[in-house]
Amino acid sequence: MNIFYKLVVSTLMITGFAGTAIAQGTLVNQTEGQGTIASSSNQSWDGYSEVILIPGASLMGPKSATTALYLGFTGGAEADIGNMVLYQTARNATSVLRAIKVTLGATQSPHIDLASSSVCPAQPVSVSNPCIVRLDTLNFGLSPSNDYYLAIYFTLDTNNESISGMGASAQPGALSGFSLYGDQTQIKDGGGLPEYENTDQAPFFLAYVANQ
Repeated sequence: MNIFYKLVVSTLMITGFAGTAIAQGTLVNQTEGQGTIASSSNQSWDGYSEVILIPGASLMGPKSATTALYLGFTGGAEADIGNMVLYQTARNATSVLRAIKVTLGATQSPHIDLASSSVCPAQPVSVSNPCIVRLDTLNFGLSPSNDYYLAIYFTLDTNNESISGMGASAQPGALSGFSLYGDQTQIKDGGGLPEYENTDQAPFFLAYVANQ
């Protein structure tokens, strides 16, 4: 399973998520990212969801026909994801227009072996050796006319008690997120997103929103 995008790592260490290009060639980051790499203080994610806002106002560059989302890990041996979904809303709205499946290896509930060198070549995974996991490419581009929310649910098991993501940084970029207990990936079209007071925190796990 090729879920690690090797070219991203060197750029991460150089730009600290601030740049618009995250690799050589045609791979272009669509937002300014989440901020600088930070050691996550919350390392127990079992039974929790993270909901991450990708504001349409932050999208940059030419419109793309595809979208790739990248997750960043800085600790843990295994991560078990119960479900992933991307919610599309109108700008500055919380009513779901469309709920889009997000997969890794063609499944919405992947097991990620962070201790495997084939998944994360730099071992052990840490703040200085972050592991970047590229989710399956979505066959559409994000529109500045909409906002998007990536919801990731981590299953209630011991593996998720010790994982950590790259945030939340004290220097956030355009992305913001919040965590809630329970599965927040089951909202249907027309449903409302959960309310949460602190929505200006950089995300823990979403590192990049790219065109491929």
